[in-house]
Amino acid sequence: MRSSLHQASRRRSTPNVTQELFDMMLVWLDPDRERAGTKYEEIRLRLIKSLTRRGCNIAEELVDESIDRVCLKVPEIAGEYEGDPVLYFHGVAAKVYLEYLRKQKLDPKPQPAPDPPELVERNHACLERCMDGLIPATRNLIVEYYRFEKSQKIAHRKHLAEQLGIDINALRNRALRIKAALRDCVLECLERNPI
Repeated sequence: MRSSLHQASRRRSTPNVTQELFDMMLVWLDPDRERAGTKYEEIRLRLIKSLTRRGCNIAEELVDESIDRVCLKVPEIAGEYEGDPVLYFHGVAAKVYLEYLRKQKLDPKPQPAPDPPELVERNHACLERCMDGLIPATRNLIVEYYRFEKSQKIAHRKHLAEQLGIDINALRNRALRIKAALRDCVLECLERNPI
């Protein structure tokens, strides 16, 4: 654990975060260094997963920035903060993520050029072939899973899970397996039929 904590302290992105501040943050998590290290790793992984689920493609960088900010605040808050420190980390990470989103809106990256029509047509033809290869129940499940967007998507997926008599996580896992199989099938089809 000591080496992973040492590596974590070296990958800090803010130069103002010293080893002393990092150690203070660990003590704030738990006076026992081993337990503190375990909590730190768990917090970091949970934050990365949380931001990744939101579609953030730089989740690790934002989590490291969040942890740096917490380290800088620990001398002020450690003595008076009540409650689980994990919640504080989540709050800081949420704010860092919102800052990132605002910056993205102000400074959007240029959109890549669209694929040529013949490539789009080829991709669609391969996808249709692969979809036709699925058994009807599997094809129906994947179509229904991706049918709606935003709030409609959530309600529809709950309804779909209820219809199948499974929980939402089992439905998500089935859809991910089907999607992975379709992706492999489409890639294989594209390799067999180059332009």
